[in-house]
Order: sequence, then structure tokens, then C-alpha cells
Amino acid sequence: MDARPLDALDLKLLQALQLDGRAPFSRIGEVLGVSDQTIARRCRRLRTTVGLRVVGMVDESMLGRNSWIVRLRCTPDVAEQLANSLARRPDTSYIDLIAGGTEVLCAMKPRSQKDRDELLFDRLQRTPRVISVSAHCLLHIFYGGPLSWLDKIRALDADEEAALRPPPVERAEAPVSLDAEDEALVALLRDDGRATFQELQAGTGQSEAVVKRRVEQLRSSGVLYFDVQHRSEPLGHGVRAMLWLTVAPSALAAVGQALAAHREVRFAAATTGPANVVASVLNRSTGELYRYLSEKIGALEGVRSVETTLTLRQVKQLTYEPTR
Repeated sequence: MDARPLDALDLKLLQALQLDGRAPFSRIGEVLGVSDQTIARRCRRLRTTVGLRVVGMVDESMLGRNSWIVRLRCTPDVAEQLANSLARRPDTSYIDLIAGGTEVLCAMKPRSQKDRDELLFDRLQRTPRVISVSAHCLLHIFYGGPLSWLDKIRALDADEEAALRPPPVERAEAPVSLDAEDEALVALLRDDGRATFQELQAGTGQSEAVVKRRVEQLRSSGVLYFDVQHRSEPLGHGVRAMLWLTVAPSALAAVGQALAAHREVRFAAATTGPANVVASVLNRSTGELYRYLSEKIGALEGVRSVETTLTLRQVKQLTYEPTR
């Protein structure tokens, strides 16, 4: 494995792909002042060094679906097995082992109420050695989805960012429905967000012109977006934590907007449950996490209490890649 530290061009490339995961290497290279061969070579190296992968994602809220965060407290001997089992499900995304290996945290996006109930009220409740299950519906996303932590690393200058940013989306007002052809297309892009139109044509059986038009329509409506999967440790941020904040209802919007602006925050949402705001944060060290909690979180008016849990191991980030 190439152990060289990431340089300025690596960071610019990561942020460029987060802005537009399907941007041609030639356009990225032109904006960054290097050849497309250099960009392609850097991407190959980043796949090894940081686990770079561009993934096509669907904004579930555009389809009228709810997203959930599920906390599963269990005995340590089954936590990893349970996490891996959940990771194989297509309706889960982020899955972490936390709290000394006795808790599994799972972000899930059930396609229907039946799927939700089957998992929450049937399968998980009957899983041996699961001590408790708490499910929290996400009511409002303050930061996340199309917006990523990589958008905050400030590797690109303002001109570079403007040149690489795709046109703004025009979100549909009513829930959107995906037909079978759309579902097949989205499945291929979830596996490889940079799949060529020829590859998408071969995988769906549709013409290249139809595939290209449907991808553009899904993107412009906000249904489809592209995220960059990567490991945070090579970028110097090895401490991941989940914060469960209890916030005065009148301060929810203000606290959420403040969290969204914090560089440490990669996800923040209002949620159901005793803690009504949840946030995922990245820090360089536990000392930096302490300062973040005491100085930034502590300064937010309306925050009544905070529960902090450290992530011991991330089992799934968008896609599942089993340990060999």
C-alpha cells in the first residue's frame, strides 16, 4: 500500500469529486492545471490509500420515504456479527460499532412501511442477545445527503470550486416515483457512480441516449446525487463520534443551522426520541473533540444536554465491503 501522505492535489481531487462525482477527468485536470492522466493516476492511488469510491445515492425524502437511525444494544459477542448482517442489507448505509463494542448504530432507509416494521418489530426484536432496540426517525436534515464533510475541507479555491460545481438542482415539489428502469439505473450507479454511459446501457438494456437523459433528469431534480466514500483517518481525522443533543424546541432550527456550519460536523438532523438532535462529527484527536464539545457545543444556546459516543469501527459507509 502506498503510504505517502495526501498532498494538496489529492485533497483538491477529493473535493472536486464530491462536487461532481461524474465530472470527466479532463475537466477536473483542466481546472486544477494538470493532465487528465495525472487525475486518473491519482484516483487509482486514492482508491488504495483512502478507499476512494464514487457512489450514486438517492435522496429518500424526494421519494416520500423516511430515514431512521437505529441503536441496538447487545452483548459484545454478537455485535460484530449483527453489524455485518445489517451491512449486507441494501436499505442500510452507515453502520458503526460503538460503546465498547456493545452497541451497533445503523442508518436505515426502508423502502416501505412493511420493510420498516419487518426489521424493527420482527427481526431485530427476535435477534438473540439484542438487549434493546431504539429507532429514531429523522425529521429534518440540517447537513448531510448531497452535502458532505469533504465540502468543508477548503482544498479548492473559490474559482476552482465555481468551475467544478454542477448546475443547481430544481427539486420537485411532489414526491417522485421511480419506475423499474430508473431503479435498475440507480442500482448500477450505487455500485459505481462513475460507470460510463456505455456500461449503464449494457447493464440496463436501454439505449445510451435514454440512459444519459434519465441520469440528467434524476440529477437535475435532486433525486440522484453522488457521494464520495472514503476513510477519514488518512485525512488526519481518526476520531469519529455521535452526539445526541437534547435541545429546547424553540432552539432546534438555530442549533441545527449552527451545527451545519461547524467544520467538524459531517451530518446533523432533528430526530425523534429523548435526544431531539443527532450529529456525526470528525476530529483529529480526543483532545480536539473535548474542545469542540466544551467550546462550540457548549456555546450553543438551547442545548440542555449531550450524550457522546465514540465510533470504535465503521462497518459500512454507503456500501459494504466485507473484510477479507
